[in-house]
This record gives sequence, structure tokens and C-alpha cells, in this order.
Amino acid sequence: MHISELDTPALVIDLDIMERNLRRMSEYAASHGIRLRPHTKTHKIPALGRLQLDLGAAGLTVAKVSEAEVMLASGVEDLLIAYPLYGPKKWPRVAEVAKKTRLTVSVDSYEVAEPLIPTGVEFLIEMDAGLGRVGVRPEEVVPLAKRIGTNVRGLAFYPGHLKSNDPAGLLQVSNLVQQVLREAAAAGIEFELVSGGSTPTMWQSHLVQGMNEMRPGTYIFNDRNTIASGACGPEDCAASILCTVVSTSVDDQMIIDGGSKTFTSDQTAAGGYGEVLGSPEAFFFKMNEEHGYIKRNGAKFKVGDRARVLMNHVCVSVNMEERIYGVRGEEVVETWEVAGRGKLQ
Repeated sequence: MHISELDTPALVIDLDIMERNLRRMSEYAASHGIRLRPHTKTHKIPALGRLQLDLGAAGLTVAKVSEAEVMLASGVEDLLIAYPLYGPKKWPRVAEVAKKTRLTVSVDSYEVAEPLIPTGVEFLIEMDAGLGRVGVRPEEVVPLAKRIGTNVRGLAFYPGHLKSNDPAGLLQVSNLVQQVLREAAAAGIEFELVSGGSTPTMWQSHLVQGMNEMRPGTYIFNDRNTIASGACGPEDCAASILCTVVSTSVDDQMIIDGGSKTFTSDQTAAGGYGEVLGSPEAFFFKMNEEHGYIKRNGAKFKVGDRARVLMNHVCVSVNMEERIYGVRGEEVVETWEVAGRGKLQ
């Protein structure tokens, strides 16, 4: 099927770029002796998780139990829930997932860990490396590991406050990790995994001494946020949304058939809600639910024309789609159901 036959709005993936992104990351991780455990929140598709595993990933990461249940279809043998999950309806489901794969859960309190101990899962102790979201203080890692006392597999952290070119920030994180590892060794605790990293810092992961596992997610597709972080260039962005121009009734403005139910409200330093590919002068300045407002600034579009828009935050856009399409050139060669769409519990 030719891309022009797709109904719009449609999220399309350039497979050549995506595969290049996956291979490049696998090669980087292998060259530095770091396990690659991609976060699947970006694509939410078991077939793409399987592709990541086939290209060298040691395991996969999810955020919620429902995502873990979906990602079992990838055949993953080592799965991490990188989220402090809690709730009596979740614990039996965790136990069922743990029967089907090696399952590890990141925790930052005994209250989260205690109900999970009977399920047989393993634990990573989540440390706050500076983001200020979840995670215990560095000096609390060893006491929590001792209190849990069983199946503690290692240390987890997420340097989400850092961008790609922040050597001072990475050094600070590295020093925190080494401090905790020294304290653990002094207490007779050996951490098998030291799991961290992010897409913005992915190419600097080797600078964090002691980290032996990285968990980038967005890198599979990349987006305007990744460009803004300095971790990729426009040529590394595999995902875009194909839209149709449905109105040009306002002077020098066009309305596309994708609004806030298609794109994310996230904005970048570059401004706007997305970039109209091939027409850098156009400015995507406003959205309603089904309407995208684009100031043409002289760009030549008429009703019925198609526009490819690079989104700001691809993870959110994927989560709003029932299916996405893989293309090579102008041919649609793959259609994937977004099996993890809306899996928030």
C-alpha cells in the first residue's frame, strides 16, 4: 500500500531510520560492556520489543503491570517494572507475570516491597539521582536493601534531569553511584545490576562508573524533545504523523486533522506543537481536540494536501493511536496494533 492510501491522521515509522537507531544503540552498549534494557513505554508493541531483543537487548523495561502483561508476548525472559507499583489488585497480577518471566521491580520503600516479597519477584532499590521524583536518598539505599533482605538484585536510578552535554551532572551521578556501591560492599551486599540511563544521556552512559545496565526508551523513534536534548539530529527521527489539510479559510493559516487527541501538549524550546516536515517556515501554534492550527507563513498548502508533522513527544502520541504504520520509502509494509495503548494500571 502506498502511503497516500492511509487515512489520516496516521502515525508512520520510517523503518530504515528505526532499525538504524536500534542497531546503533545495541552497538554502543556492547562496545562499553553495558546491558541494554530498553523502556518499551515509547512503542508499547511486543513485536518491536522482540526486535530490540533480537538486536542484542538483554531484557525489557515497562512502567506498569498492564504493560508487563502485554510485553510478555515479546517472549522477553528478563523484565523490569521500573515503577513503585502498589495496590491489592496489582499484586496477584505481578505474581502471574513472575511465573512467566524473570521479573524485577524497582522500589523506593519497604511499603511497596513488602507485599511483593511473596510473589517471588526480585528488586532494584531506586535511588534519587537528582530528578526529585521517586527514589530514596543515596544514604538510604543500603538500609532499605537490608530491610527487604531477600531477592535484592541491584540499584536503579533515572537521571531525567540531565541532558546530553552535561559532564558535571554526569560526574555527580557517577559519584553518587560509586558512593552507594562502596557502602553496599562494606555491608556485604553485592548488586548484580546497576541500572540507569535515559535517552537524553544515552551516548554518555559509559561515563557513569559502576552502571552496567541502561534503559533508554525514546531512542527507537526519537522526537523533537530528543533533538532539543542534544541526543539526536532530525535525521534520526523515525516517527511522524501524516495529516490532511482540511481548511485554509483563514488567511495564511491551515487546519490539519490532528489536534490534542493526536499530538502532545508538550512543547520544546523551538516552540509549537510539532514541525511540518519540508516546510520549516510553517508554525504549528495551537490545538483543539481535532484541529491543528498552523500558520503557513507563505508555505504552499491547499485543502486536501498531506503534511508530515514531527511530534514533540512521541511516547504520548503513540499511546493515543490504535495502530501505527511502518514505511520504507513511500510504501507501507508494516501495521502494528498498539497493544499497550492505555495500559496505565
